[in-house]
Amino acid sequence: MTEPSTLPPAPADSKTPIYRTLRNLLHQQRGPLTRELLLEPGNFGLGQVPARVRPDATTDMVCGYCSTGCSLRVHLKDGEATNLTPATEYPVNLGMACPKGWEALSVLDSPDRATRPLLRDQTGRLNPIDWDSAMTTFTDRFKAIQAEHGPHSVAFLSTGQMATEEMAFLGALTKFGMGLLHGDGNTRQCMATAVVAYKQAFGFDAPPYTYADFEESDVIVLVGSNLCIAHPIMWERVMRNPHSPEIIVVDPRMTETAMNASQHLAAAPKSDLSLMYGIARILIDNDWVDRDYIDQHTNDFEAFAEHVATFTDERVTADTGLSAKQLHRFAETIHNGQRVSFWWTMGVNQSHQGTRTAQAIINLALMTGNIGRPGTGANSVTGQCNAMGSRLFSNTTNLLGGHDFTSAEHRRKIADILQIDEALIPRENSLPYNEIMEGILRGKIKGLWVVCTNPAHSWINQNQCRDILDRLDFLVVQDMYSTTETANMADLILPAAGWGEKEGTLINSERRIGALKKVRKAPGEALSDFNIFKLVAHYWGCGEMFREWDSPEAVFRILQRCSEGQPCDITGIEGYSQIDATGGIQWPFAKSEGDKQKAEVAAERRLFADGQFFHPDGRAKFLFEAPRPLTEPPSRNFPFILLTGRGTVAQWHTQTRTGKSAVLRKLSPQQIFVEINPADARALALEPGDMATVASQRGRLQARTVCTHSVQPGHVFIAMHYEAANQLTDAVFDPYSKQPAYKACAVQVSRVHGYNESR
Repeated sequence: MTEPSTLPPAPADSKTPIYRTLRNLLHQQRGPLTRELLLEPGNFGLGQVPARVRPDATTDMVCGYCSTGCSLRVHLKDGEATNLTPATEYPVNLGMACPKGWEALSVLDSPDRATRPLLRDQTGRLNPIDWDSAMTTFTDRFKAIQAEHGPHSVAFLSTGQMATEEMAFLGALTKFGMGLLHGDGNTRQCMATAVVAYKQAFGFDAPPYTYADFEESDVIVLVGSNLCIAHPIMWERVMRNPHSPEIIVVDPRMTETAMNASQHLAAAPKSDLSLMYGIARILIDNDWVDRDYIDQHTNDFEAFAEHVATFTDERVTADTGLSAKQLHRFAETIHNGQRVSFWWTMGVNQSHQGTRTAQAIINLALMTGNIGRPGTGANSVTGQCNAMGSRLFSNTTNLLGGHDFTSAEHRRKIADILQIDEALIPRENSLPYNEIMEGILRGKIKGLWVVCTNPAHSWINQNQCRDILDRLDFLVVQDMYSTTETANMADLILPAAGWGEKEGTLINSERRIGALKKVRKAPGEALSDFNIFKLVAHYWGCGEMFREWDSPEAVFRILQRCSEGQPCDITGIEGYSQIDATGGIQWPFAKSEGDKQKAEVAAERRLFADGQFFHPDGRAKFLFEAPRPLTEPPSRNFPFILLTGRGTVAQWHTQTRTGKSAVLRKLSPQQIFVEINPADARALALEPGDMATVASQRGRLQARTVCTHSVQPGHVFIAMHYEAANQLTDAVFDPYSKQPAYKACAVQVSRVHGYNESR
């Protein structure tokens, strides 16, 4: 029997006798045993539990939820995971875990796991099929769409939740093997703004910090970040700070983090750009800036100073609703700090002007010299567990290793490393996520492959999103669960292994590469995403192109070569075993650094200590422009501003996994709720616990009323985890990052009269 990994590629005409014979031979061996065949060592690079994981011991691996990148100690019996505890010596979490991490294994046993490929028939019913039929259907349908509508009529949407090696395989397979141009990731929803801000300001997407900076700062500025709920282990690091730091929170809500701050600046929604310019103007007027650092390491400061001169106290107080006293206290606190760190996350990124707001924060760090030293930095906190891997290696928004699709030099370099024809590499960038969706709406994109993400829940303006997805000729969803909102719309479902059921690496917010391990078998016929991509390559007819991509670690070696000479160079890493043994390794870790870097392998390392940035002249740039008004301000018919965000530490994004845990469900309200200020509730005759209708111009929902002073009058808050939340949000995007502005839109609120509690 010829192994699948060495079968010749399927020709364009897959009905030829030789291919039919090979396929029949495979079918004889597979049938319901497809997964067992693929699990044989050497077949599609999976094998059983890795040799370095002893069958009755413990092994450490990074968590697969958020970007913190905690290490969990998995306890094994007979080679299968039975329980877990936080790893005590890992430099990220130091023995701590949030509820999601503690429950990471339990969600793998959900009864709605996808265990066999499913194909929708003409009656609309999903029926189980074997992998051979699934791959044949996948190939035939997508190739037929391309033949009729052009090669770019098929696109893909991927994720920040997969292993780096899987992301890279998907990006290379689709772009180089299948001839697709357009593909993006759900990291567009959380991190695109930070990516563009860093690239433009620093010359490369390079978060400069390490988590030790939370403990080294004497002033911590958190903008649009509810760190206590969204990244609780990072908040634990803040609580370990021995310097009694000033904690300044800029957020329209009195969040859990703001409740613990020494200064809470409840600025009006999306007025933070004006606020940052006003603070910069106060610092400049008082000569509270580091002139030497500015002169030696930055460009365009004088133009920036001229720009912010117009942001007077009167203007900024009018824009933000803050007092002049609050502004000056904020600026003076920055000036008095010896080690000031600036942090932001989705409250900044998910905005119609998020890129310039992020750069306004970067500007404050640069102009005060608070970068490159312990306890300083302009620090974006990432969202998903492998958003950083996606940013560098997914082959979506940039070419592998942070290269540029539009650069002939970069295309030649990657083509030589991969030993492929340079002509196979696109010369232009993919459409971003929102324009892929628009392309479907315009009839330009007819086929879509959705991998490990759930846009029918998570994408902005949900009703329109579902209408768009319903227009596709062929929708393939590859997921570990068969019941997600997007899977319910699919024509073909491919069952995938989840966290703990496959190998690879993840890269966290502080650029630390951590190990992902296989500690249990996937259910039924489910395969790792890596192996599914291997199958697709074979059936598509481009398997020979990926002959060296036979295991996740082999792909890691390829990615190392792609990273050589880049700011994210990881050529000095010896392999998975070194990552595992040393508690993760932060990039850059170049081979050229030699013994010095090897000695620092476990150290927590920050960037820009030498004042050298990644622009050709080695300098950082001050970037700025005039603020733009809120895209959908309150009106007579829609008098409230809706704020969205994380509502609980116990749930994650669309609850695809966390919703499967009985423990996590008990730790968060199962019924959607809306937070409203008591004064507004009284005006609407709403009592705590009443049902309220919340409506925007795009949709409406009913939610339980929670009366709280944590939201200001005129605002309401709904947690993003609930399926109905994005029926309300407005499809507005930052012009540079194309990230959706989830955080603020206009809504109306009314009491549901005659609500029957027994329902």
